[in-house]
Amino acid sequence: MRALMAKKRTKKRAKKAGRKRTRKKRKSSAGQPGALRRSLRIFLYAAAGFVVLSVALVLPLRWNAPNMTMFMFVDDSDEFRYEWVDWDEIGTNLALAVVAAEDQRFADHFGLDVMAIQKAIDEQDERGSLRGASTITQQTVKNLYLWSGRSFVRKSLEAWFALVAEACLPKRRILEIYLNIAELGPGIYGVGAASRHYFGKEPAKLTGSEAALIAAILPSPRRYRVVNPTPFVRERRDWILSQMQRLERERWITRIDR
Repeated sequence: MRALMAKKRTKKRAKKAGRKRTRKKRKSSAGQPGALRRSLRIFLYAAAGFVVLSVALVLPLRWNAPNMTMFMFVDDSDEFRYEWVDWDEIGTNLALAVVAAEDQRFADHFGLDVMAIQKAIDEQDERGSLRGASTITQQTVKNLYLWSGRSFVRKSLEAWFALVAEACLPKRRILEIYLNIAELGPGIYGVGAASRHYFGKEPAKLTGSEAALIAAILPSPRRYRVVNPTPFVRERRDWILSQMQRLERERWITRIDR
C-alpha cells in the first residue's frame, strides 16, 4: 500500500514539473515577440528623435545666420575673421566663381550628385585613388556640424544632413550660407572676410578674375594662396573664369532664384 501511495506521489510530482516546464516554455516563446516589439519601438523612437534633432539644427538657418561653425570652433589660427554678408551684397561674380569651381550641377541635384559620385568611382578604378565628389550642400553641412576626414561615419552624417538641408532650405540660401562660412585661408571664413583681406574691397565689387582667384584655393585653402599664387592656382583661376563666363551666358544664377 505504501509503495502504491509513493508511486502516485511520484507521478503527481512529475506531472507538476512537466506543467511548470511547459509554462516556462510558453512564457519564453511569448516573451520573444515582446522583446522584439520593444526593441523595434526603441529604434523607431531613436530614429524619430534623430530626424527631429536634424531638422531643428538645420531649419533655423532658413532665417538666421550661423554665429559659429564646427570648423571655426576647432580652428587654432592666430587670427580669426568671419563676417556675414547677405546675398544681395555678395554679388554675382563670387557666387558664379564658387559654383564654377566646386559644383556646377548644384542647381540640378538633391544634395548628393550621383553622377559625380559614379564618375569618381570610375576614376578610382583607373587611377587607384578616390577623388572628392562632395556637393556644395555637403560641404556646407560638413563645415557647419561635422569634422574633417573621410571616415564612413562622417561621410554618412554628411550625406544625411545634406538631404535634410535640401529639404529645409532653398538652393539660394544654401549657397549663401556656404559663401559665408567656407574657409578661404588660415582663419579666414566667408567671402566677406576674404575679399576685404585679400583685395580691400566689398565682395560685390570684386572683378571676375579676383573672384575666380579666391574660388581657386577652395580645394585646399590652407595649402594654396591668393597672394602670390602658384602656377597651379593661376591656371585654375583662368579655368574658373572661363566657366563663369559660360554660366553667366546661360543665366545660371536665375535657376536658383526660383
